[in-house]
Amino acid sequence: MDLQLRDRAAIVGGASQGIGFGIARRLALEGARVAMLARREPSLLEAAERIRAETGASVVPVVADIRKAEHIRRAVEEAVKVFGTIHIVVNNDGAPPVGRLAGFDDAAWQRAVEQNLMSVVRMVREVTPHMRAAGGGSVVNITALSSIQPMIGFGLSVATWAGVIGLAKTLSLELAKDRITINTICPGLIDTPRLSTVFTRRAEQEDRDPSVVVEEVKQSVPIGRLGTPEDIAALVALLVSPLGSFITGTTIQVDGGGRQSLL
Repeated sequence: MDLQLRDRAAIVGGASQGIGFGIARRLALEGARVAMLARREPSLLEAAERIRAETGASVVPVVADIRKAEHIRRAVEEAVKVFGTIHIVVNNDGAPPVGRLAGFDDAAWQRAVEQNLMSVVRMVREVTPHMRAAGGGSVVNITALSSIQPMIGFGLSVATWAGVIGLAKTLSLELAKDRITINTICPGLIDTPRLSTVFTRRAEQEDRDPSVVVEEVKQSVPIGRLGTPEDIAALVALLVSPLGSFITGTTIQVDGGGRQSLL
Protein backbone atom coordinates (compact mmCIF):
# COMPACT_ATOMS: atom_id res chain seq x y z
CA MET A 1 0.00 0.00 0.00
CA ASP A 2 1.31 3.43 -0.95
CA LEU A 3 1.01 5.70 2.09
CA GLN A 4 1.75 8.77 -0.05
CA LEU A 5 4.67 9.90 2.08
CA ARG A 6 7.18 10.40 -0.72
CA ASP A 7 9.19 13.61 -0.24
CA ARG A 8 7.39 14.49 2.98
CA ALA A 9 9.79 16.05 5.49
CA ALA A 10 9.95 14.48 8.95
CA ILE A 11 11.71 15.00 12.28
CA VAL A 12 12.09 11.92 14.48
CA GLY A 13 13.42 12.09 18.04
CA GLY A 14 15.46 9.41 19.78
CA ALA A 15 16.27 8.02 16.35
CA SER A 16 19.62 6.34 16.94
CA GLN A 17 18.11 3.10 18.26
CA GLY A 18 14.97 1.30 19.37
CA ILE A 19 11.55 2.68 18.55
CA GLY A 20 12.89 5.96 17.17
CA PHE A 21 15.21 4.17 14.76
CA GLY A 22 12.38 1.91 13.63
CA ILE A 23 10.16 4.91 12.94
CA ALA A 24 12.86 6.80 11.04
CA ARG A 25 13.59 3.71 8.95
CA ARG A 26 9.92 3.09 8.13
CA LEU A 27 9.34 6.69 7.07
CA ALA A 28 12.45 6.56 4.89
CA LEU A 29 11.25 3.30 3.32
CA GLU A 30 8.00 5.10 2.48
CA GLY A 31 9.99 7.79 0.67
CA ALA A 32 9.99 10.51 3.31
CA ARG A 33 12.97 12.73 4.02
CA VAL A 34 14.01 12.30 7.63
CA ALA A 35 15.91 14.41 10.15
CA MET A 36 17.07 11.99 12.85
CA LEU A 37 17.61 13.46 16.32
CA ALA A 38 19.61 11.92 19.15
CA ARG A 39 22.04 13.00 21.87
CA ARG A 40 24.99 10.70 21.11
CA GLU A 41 26.72 11.54 17.84
CA PRO A 42 28.57 8.27 17.06
CA SER A 43 25.50 6.04 17.33
CA LEU A 44 23.36 8.62 15.51
CA LEU A 45 25.73 8.87 12.55
CA GLU A 46 25.89 5.08 12.31
CA ALA A 47 22.10 4.78 12.44
CA ALA A 48 21.62 7.45 9.79
CA GLU A 49 24.09 5.76 7.47
CA ARG A 50 22.34 2.40 7.90
CA ILE A 51 19.00 3.89 6.88
CA ARG A 52 20.53 5.88 4.04
CA ALA A 53 22.28 2.80 2.66
CA GLU A 54 19.14 0.65 2.86
CA THR A 55 16.59 3.13 1.55
CA GLY A 56 18.45 5.70 -0.52
CA ALA A 57 16.37 8.34 1.24
CA SER A 58 17.48 11.82 2.24
CA VAL A 59 18.50 11.36 5.88
CA VAL A 60 19.97 14.12 8.03
CA PRO A 61 21.46 13.31 11.46
CA VAL A 62 21.08 16.15 13.97
CA VAL A 63 22.75 15.87 17.36
CA ALA A 64 20.29 17.36 19.82
CA ASP A 65 19.21 17.03 23.44
CA ILE A 66 15.44 17.55 23.37
CA ARG A 67 15.51 18.53 27.04
CA LYS A 68 17.04 21.84 25.96
CA ALA A 69 14.99 24.52 24.21
CA GLU A 70 17.89 25.82 22.14
CA HIS A 71 18.63 22.32 20.83
CA ILE A 72 15.05 21.88 19.64
CA ARG A 73 15.11 25.27 17.95
CA ARG A 74 18.37 24.50 16.20
CA ALA A 75 17.21 21.02 15.13
CA VAL A 76 14.10 22.45 13.49
CA GLU A 77 16.14 25.17 11.80
CA GLU A 78 18.56 22.57 10.40
CA ALA A 79 15.75 20.37 9.12
CA VAL A 80 14.01 23.30 7.44
CA LYS A 81 17.29 24.47 5.94
CA VAL A 82 17.77 21.08 4.26
CA PHE A 83 14.17 20.11 3.47
CA GLY A 84 12.54 23.52 3.04
CA THR A 85 9.67 22.70 5.39
CA ILE A 86 8.39 20.20 7.95
CA HIS A 87 5.33 17.97 7.48
CA ILE A 88 5.84 15.35 10.20
CA VAL A 89 7.17 15.33 13.76
CA VAL A 90 7.56 12.29 15.99
CA ASN A 91 8.27 13.23 19.61
CA ASN A 92 10.18 10.32 21.07
CA ASP A 93 12.85 9.98 23.74
CA GLY A 94 13.84 7.72 26.60
CA ALA A 95 11.97 7.49 29.89
CA PRO A 96 12.78 9.11 33.25
CA PRO A 97 14.24 6.97 36.06
CA VAL A 98 12.07 4.46 37.89
CA GLY A 99 11.62 4.77 41.64
CA ARG A 100 9.33 5.69 44.52
CA LEU A 101 8.23 9.23 45.33
CA ALA A 102 10.62 9.65 48.26
CA GLY A 103 13.58 8.89 46.02
CA PHE A 104 13.21 11.93 43.77
CA ASP A 105 13.85 15.55 44.66
CA ASP A 106 12.51 18.63 42.86
CA ALA A 107 15.42 18.58 40.43
CA ALA A 108 14.54 15.05 39.30
CA TRP A 109 10.94 16.09 38.74
CA GLN A 110 12.04 19.13 36.78
CA ARG A 111 14.26 16.98 34.56
CA ALA A 112 11.34 14.64 33.87
CA VAL A 113 9.10 17.57 32.98
CA GLU A 114 11.75 18.96 30.61
CA GLN A 115 12.31 15.58 28.98
CA ASN A 116 8.75 14.35 28.56
CA LEU A 117 6.44 17.36 28.58
CA MET A 118 8.33 20.54 27.74
CA SER A 119 10.13 18.86 24.85
CA VAL A 120 6.74 18.29 23.21
CA VAL A 121 5.54 21.81 23.99
CA ARG A 122 8.66 23.34 22.46
CA MET A 123 8.82 21.09 19.43
CA VAL A 124 5.19 21.67 18.49
CA ARG A 125 5.61 25.39 19.01
CA GLU A 126 8.63 25.44 16.68
CA VAL A 127 7.18 23.32 13.87
CA THR A 128 3.58 24.52 13.64
CA PRO A 129 4.42 27.70 11.66
CA HIS A 130 6.16 25.53 9.05
CA MET A 131 3.28 23.05 8.97
CA ARG A 132 0.76 25.85 8.53
CA ALA A 133 2.77 27.25 5.64
CA ALA A 134 2.90 23.77 4.09
CA GLY A 135 -0.88 23.40 4.32
CA GLY A 136 -0.92 20.94 7.20
CA GLY A 137 1.08 18.33 9.03
CA SER A 138 1.13 15.58 11.61
CA VAL A 139 2.55 15.19 15.11
CA VAL A 140 2.86 11.84 16.88
CA ASN A 141 3.95 11.56 20.51
CA ILE A 142 5.48 8.30 21.71
CA THR A 143 4.90 7.78 25.44
CA ALA A 144 4.43 4.41 27.18
CA LEU A 145 1.70 2.21 28.57
CA SER A 146 2.43 3.68 32.00
CA SER A 147 0.96 6.99 30.84
CA ILE A 148 -2.52 5.44 30.77
CA GLN A 149 -2.02 2.60 33.27
CA PRO A 150 -0.24 3.86 36.41
CA MET A 151 2.39 1.53 37.83
CA ILE A 152 4.28 1.59 41.12
CA GLY A 153 7.64 3.26 40.68
CA PHE A 154 6.73 5.02 37.44
CA GLY A 155 5.53 8.29 38.96
CA LEU A 156 7.84 10.51 36.91
CA SER A 157 6.66 8.94 33.66
CA VAL A 158 2.98 8.71 34.59
CA ALA A 159 2.67 12.33 35.67
CA THR A 160 4.57 13.88 32.78
CA TRP A 161 3.25 11.68 29.99
CA ALA A 162 -0.32 12.14 31.22
CA GLY A 163 0.39 15.82 30.63
CA VAL A 164 1.45 15.03 27.07
CA ILE A 165 -1.81 13.18 26.45
CA GLY A 166 -3.84 16.10 27.79
CA LEU A 167 -1.81 18.56 25.75
CA ALA A 168 -2.26 16.52 22.58
CA LYS A 169 -6.02 16.40 23.07
CA THR A 170 -6.14 20.17 23.53
CA LEU A 171 -3.87 20.87 20.57
CA SER A 172 -5.89 18.56 18.34
CA LEU A 173 -8.72 21.08 18.68
CA GLU A 174 -6.51 24.14 18.46
CA LEU A 175 -4.65 22.97 15.35
CA ALA A 176 -7.46 21.23 13.48
CA LYS A 177 -8.30 24.34 11.46
CA ASP A 178 -4.71 24.31 10.20
CA ARG A 179 -5.04 20.69 9.04
CA ILE A 180 -2.50 19.59 11.63
CA THR A 181 -3.21 16.30 13.41
CA ILE A 182 -1.69 15.25 16.72
CA ASN A 183 -1.93 11.80 18.29
CA THR A 184 -0.24 9.79 21.03
CA ILE A 185 0.97 6.19 20.91
CA CYS A 186 1.47 4.22 24.14
CA PRO A 187 3.74 1.24 23.45
CA GLY A 188 3.68 -1.78 25.70
CA LEU A 189 6.62 -4.19 26.00
CA ILE A 190 8.74 -3.47 22.94
CA ASP A 191 11.92 -5.40 22.14
CA THR A 192 14.51 -2.63 22.36
CA PRO A 193 18.02 -2.30 23.85
CA ARG A 194 16.51 -0.51 26.84
CA LEU A 195 14.09 -3.36 27.57
CA SER A 196 16.90 -5.90 27.19
CA THR A 197 18.83 -4.01 29.87
CA VAL A 198 15.80 -4.16 32.16
CA PHE A 199 15.52 -7.93 31.66
CA THR A 200 19.24 -8.43 32.33
CA ARG A 201 19.10 -6.46 35.57
CA ARG A 202 16.03 -8.33 36.71
CA ALA A 203 17.68 -11.67 35.98
CA GLU A 204 20.78 -10.64 37.95
CA GLN A 205 18.70 -9.50 40.92
CA GLU A 206 16.78 -12.77 40.93
CA ASP A 207 19.83 -14.91 40.07
CA ARG A 208 18.11 -16.38 37.03
CA ASP A 209 18.84 -16.93 33.36
CA PRO A 210 17.86 -13.82 31.34
CA SER A 211 16.27 -15.99 28.65
CA VAL A 212 13.88 -17.45 31.23
CA VAL A 213 12.88 -13.96 32.36
CA VAL A 214 12.26 -12.90 28.75
CA GLU A 215 10.12 -15.96 28.08
CA GLU A 216 8.01 -15.32 31.18
CA VAL A 217 7.42 -11.74 30.10
CA LYS A 218 6.44 -12.85 26.60
CA GLN A 219 3.86 -15.21 28.06
CA SER A 220 2.38 -12.34 30.08
CA VAL A 221 1.45 -10.62 26.81
CA PRO A 222 -1.87 -11.98 25.50
CA ILE A 223 -0.59 -12.12 21.93
CA GLY A 224 2.39 -14.18 23.14
CA ARG A 225 5.34 -12.06 22.06
CA LEU A 226 7.13 -8.79 22.63
CA GLY A 227 6.35 -5.93 20.33
CA THR A 228 8.93 -4.64 17.88
CA PRO A 229 9.91 -1.12 16.85
CA GLU A 230 8.39 -1.99 13.48
CA ASP A 231 5.00 -2.50 15.15
CA ILE A 232 5.10 1.07 16.41
CA ALA A 233 6.56 2.43 13.18
CA ALA A 234 3.77 0.94 11.08
CA LEU A 235 1.14 2.82 13.08
CA VAL A 236 3.14 6.04 12.98
CA ALA A 237 3.41 5.79 9.19
CA LEU A 238 -0.35 5.43 8.91
CA LEU A 239 -1.13 8.29 11.29
CA VAL A 240 1.15 10.77 9.50
CA SER A 241 -0.03 9.78 6.04
CA PRO A 242 -3.03 11.20 4.15
CA LEU A 243 -4.80 7.93 4.99
CA GLY A 244 -4.72 8.96 8.67
CA SER A 245 -5.80 12.55 8.14
CA PHE A 246 -9.15 12.07 9.95
CA ILE A 247 -7.49 10.68 13.08
CA THR A 248 -6.51 13.32 15.62
CA GLY A 249 -6.58 13.83 19.37
CA THR A 250 -6.54 10.12 20.06
CA THR A 251 -4.35 7.93 22.28
CA ILE A 252 -3.60 4.46 20.96
CA GLN A 253 -2.08 1.60 22.95
CA VAL A 254 0.12 -0.85 21.05
CA ASP A 255 0.72 -3.58 23.58
CA GLY A 256 -0.40 -6.95 22.24
CA GLY A 257 -3.53 -6.78 24.39
CA GLY A 258 -1.63 -6.20 27.62
CA ARG A 259 -3.85 -3.44 28.95
CA GLN A 260 -7.33 -4.84 29.45
CA SER A 261 -9.73 -1.98 29.94
CA LEU A 262 -12.85 -0.65 28.24
CA LEU A 263 -11.56 2.93 28.39
